[in-house]
Amino acid sequence: MKAILTDIEGTTSSIAFVAEVLFPYARGRLADYVAAHPTETAPILAEVAASEPGDPVATLTRWIDEDRKATPLKTLQGMIWADGYAAGAFTGHVYADAVAGLRRWHAAGVKLYVFSSGSVAAQTLLFGHSDAGDLTPLFSGYFDTTTGPKREAASYATIAAAIGVEASAVLFLSDTPEEVAAARAAGMDALLIDRAGGGGGDIASFDEVSAVRSPLPSPAKAGAQ
Repeated sequence: MKAILTDIEGTTSSIAFVAEVLFPYARGRLADYVAAHPTETAPILAEVAASEPGDPVATLTRWIDEDRKATPLKTLQGMIWADGYAAGAFTGHVYADAVAGLRRWHAAGVKLYVFSSGSVAAQTLLFGHSDAGDLTPLFSGYFDTTTGPKREAASYATIAAAIGVEASAVLFLSDTPEEVAAARAAGMDALLIDRAGGGGGDIASFDEVSAVRSPLPSPAKAGAQ
């Protein structure tokens, strides 16, 4: 493996952190943030209004409740979360095994990338203000829904082309079966992570990745070489 591409929610980070911390924070401050930042949010509101008639703030609030994977919503959420991270209202949750795995792979020269429905800005905020400190130096790039839907193979082919690596040399990690299927259809290796450990996935933590698909040589083999 030359590169590892990872999802965030349910993969590197807890679904509960996103659902119970980030979403409510953005929802509760959305209207006030828009009112306080009219110039910055005007293009976002225009895009929402073009998509659905009516009050764009009300539409965005409903989209949060629906967990809509809409680019203008993700952009605005990222802007609001930036204030929260800066104020120390919360830090980005990242599983300890994910931190260890990312650091291990980075040290071994494997390029690391993120593909999440959250905006690139939101991704860098989460990893830049994580429980384990600033993890952004570990990553070589980030991708969001502007690249394409996460459940379509074309999006993964686009990512492989963008990072300059054959799809077959990329390992994708996600907790969503449809995303794993799409990555495999694009020619990537992909593993489904089941953090509940119920046996519904290929792995339950990042600690198992080398045992299942071995993107890096095991210490014993590396020593033998």
